[in-house]
Amino acid sequence: MSEKTKNYLGMAIIFSLLIFAYAAVKYASAYANSIEPSTFRSFSVSGDGKVVAVPDIASVTFKVITQGGRDVGVLQKENSGKMNKAIDFIKSNGIDGKDIKTESYNIEPRYQYDSCRSGGTCLPPEIIGYTITNSIAVKIRDFSKISDILSGVVKNGANSVSNVSFTKDDPEKTKNEARAKAIENARAKAKIIAESAGFRVGRLLSVDEGWAAPSYKYGMGGATLEASSSISPAPSIEPGSEEVSVSVNLRYEIK
Repeated sequence: MSEKTKNYLGMAIIFSLLIFAYAAVKYASAYANSIEPSTFRSFSVSGDGKVVAVPDIASVTFKVITQGGRDVGVLQKENSGKMNKAIDFIKSNGIDGKDIKTESYNIEPRYQYDSCRSGGTCLPPEIIGYTITNSIAVKIRDFSKISDILSGVVKNGANSVSNVSFTKDDPEKTKNEARAKAIENARAKAKIIAESAGFRVGRLLSVDEGWAAPSYKYGMGGATLEASSSISPAPSIEPGSEEVSVSVNLRYEIK
């Protein structure tokens, strides 16, 4: 092999080694970016989105509380009769059976405690009767019927009305609308920042989200309403509206 051919071959080998080294460096860089993309070449922006949520469901809890002696069967019959009458009234006002749910049914003893006698002798507490509490939760979709149902259900057996609240039947839909607005707001901020700083917005690297759920409340608390033929109509209840807020934080690659 001539000296000239040897030189060409040596140069080809060196050139091949340089290409291989360059490819290895590029591969290592790409692999590093895939593990921790743009660790030192990224920026973050935040965005907020708000949507006014108008409730479409009112939730109310009704209870029939029956207190009496030690014959539980008699108490159960009385309690069930009143609750069935109340439920029949609710259904007669257009409330679907799927929107009526039993939340709890409790039978609790009532005790009489005797004072301890001289000498330290104490008699055990004696059961003198029972209290039955039957609780149902009702969803009211026609808000024009809320006042009539609140007052009428007491006339028809219930003796406690509480936990009146308002919400959306599909809260995720409202949240998605607020989320889309928050992301749009953050993207606009990212574009402005990039243009002002003289770089281009690269890949979206991460998204973090936070949000605040709306709360609709009517302050009746746990007040007990006694059934009476002369009971006044329930006050007018306005559901109002609340804002659903979503905040996002986007991290972008800097190009």
